[in-house]
Amino acid sequence: MENSPETPKPDDNKKDVMKTTTERTTSIVQYSGIAFQMLGTIGLGVWAGHKLDEWQQNKTPVWTIVLSLTAIGASLYLFIRQLTKNS
Repeated sequence: MENSPETPKPDDNKKDVMKTTTERTTSIVQYSGIAFQMLGTIGLGVWAGHKLDEWQQNKTPVWTIVLSLTAIGASLYLFIRQLTKNS
């Protein structure tokens, strides 16, 4: 009765806990990376739009709006593409 198939070994339980912890950590790191990528993409779009508006001396921030929305669309596209690739 010592090594019956019904009783799990202590090492097996420890491996399961480590596996789920590793999977959770990997998931957190992956989504954090996606968030920083989105932040960088949107920030670059806003910065480039602002610089173009300054250079053209626009009274209305047309380039800031256009490039910001384009960057948001691009970052959402990349986000969805990465989610479907990893699933």
